Amino acid sequence: MAQQENQLDPVKFSCSICLDLLKDPVTIPCGHSYCLKCIKDFWDEGEKKLPSCPQCRRTFIPKPELLKNTMLADLMEELKKTGLQAAPADHCYAGPEDVACDVCSGRKLKAVKSCLVCLASYCQKHLQPHRDSSTFKKHQLVDPCKNLQDNICPRHGEVMKMFCRTDQKCICYLCSVDEHKGHNTVSVAAERTERQREMEVRRQQIQQQIQDREKDVKLLQQEVEAIDQSADKTVEDSEEMFTELISLLQKRSSEVKQQIRSQQETEVRRVRELEEKLQQEITDLKRRDAEMKQLRDTKDHSHSSSISIRPLRYFQDVAAAVSEVRDRLQDILRDTWTNVSLAVADVDVLLSQPGPEPEPEPEPTSRAGFLKYSCEITLDPNTVNTDLLLSEQNRKVTRMNQRHSYSDHPDRFTGYYLQVLSRESLTGRHYWEVETAGLNDVAVSYKNISRSGGETAFGFNDKSWSLYCSSDSYVFMYNRIQTSVSGPRISRIGVYLDHRAGVLSFYSVSGTMTLLHRVQTSFIRPLHAGVRINEFFGGSAEFCKLK
Repeated sequence: MAQQENQLDPVKFSCSICLDLLKDPVTIPCGHSYCLKCIKDFWDEGEKKLPSCPQCRRTFIPKPELLKNTMLADLMEELKKTGLQAAPADHCYAGPEDVACDVCSGRKLKAVKSCLVCLASYCQKHLQPHRDSSTFKKHQLVDPCKNLQDNICPRHGEVMKMFCRTDQKCICYLCSVDEHKGHNTVSVAAERTERQREMEVRRQQIQQQIQDREKDVKLLQQEVEAIDQSADKTVEDSEEMFTELISLLQKRSSEVKQQIRSQQETEVRRVRELEEKLQQEITDLKRRDAEMKQLRDTKDHSHSSSISIRPLRYFQDVAAAVSEVRDRLQDILRDTWTNVSLAVADVDVLLSQPGPEPEPEPEPTSRAGFLKYSCEITLDPNTVNTDLLLSEQNRKVTRMNQRHSYSDHPDRFTGYYLQVLSRESLTGRHYWEVETAGLNDVAVSYKNISRSGGETAFGFNDKSWSLYCSSDSYVFMYNRIQTSVSGPRISRIGVYLDHRAGVLSFYSVSGTMTLLHRVQTSFIRPLHAGVRINEFFGGSAEFCKLK
């Protein structure tokens, strides 16, 4: 009877891949049998590797032809008629990573529990005595583990059910009352629970970090999208403006060409008419000459031409005028192109990265150190107030008693305050000096500062920073907030800017440099140097050439 039961063991007729009874069984060269579909799918999934047996790992070259095992197929049909069912899931075979049953003979099944008393692992079938017999009731069953001997105290031979937190190791009960006496000991289960709790807390922290990083990634993706949209819009607008400029130049070229051709026709017509008149006079003179050949004694008559030919310049003056326009346009593009390039280069998305921020470069401590960052500042005629006069190649500005007829420009300061900004937009590290005469403000400002109204004055808004130089003291102003500044009253003011670090410093410059005031902030746009001349007392300011 036992022999018949062994013959009908469903495990022997199950496919080790699907763990079900064999369907369309095939036998491969190593002797193991599988469902035709199972082994075919197994080999197809690993098509880049050599075909092998899932159980014994033997490889085959070339790939074997899969033929139905008719004898095994007939046997399976007969067994199905007897009501043989597939082996339960618990009875599946142990793989390389599984804990095998220590009782199974031959091919071993997976263990479902390990006994710390027996120091053995059991499958579902061989575990049954531990559940049914009172002899094994006190045995401690745990999840399957391979190294059961590691749970036994090598000194006392007892199961290590305690954990010493002082020495961070598992111990048995005898150890806790012997060499670990007085240590902080708890049960292994309590330590496991505590560590699981700590692990869960850490896991929650990691999950929170994941959520935070996912939010950061989403923000970065939105930033990339915003950058792309802004760049695309700017390229589109720039192309449109350059197209308009090219169209305007082409229109002006066509108009000049048309005017030249029109004037050419007029002048040629006048010359032709004069030529015809002269030809007629020549004909008349020839006739008179023929009549007078007989009159040898007649006095000679001089006939002076009444034609006055101007120097042969013709349209050279027009070419010279067009050349002048070209040169001026080239000057404008050369002077302003630096600002365009700096504006593009200034587009900077500051991404906060984990870890400490890099330390900013230290501010120089001597004038020689500052001069390494010296830059030449020129004032923009399109921004100067009409009560101011530019000179010294646009480096000096002076208060005048009469207004100047500057051309209209949207960047011009038209309000009450007599101000001017530099052409150069400033990013990075720069140093410049201003020689002042009178009561003036030395300032830096964003270009989008108002050009008229009460918010125009440097230091009276959040777009500019200004140092007011009076006769005996200084006052720093930003956003209408005044800060009194002490220091020697010197006519030359040095300005140091570290745009990225957000540092703006004002110095009085003489034999030595004295720090008057330092600002630490965050600049969000390129800056322009500027000066304001007192509306009542006048004066001048000049940006110095630094060697």
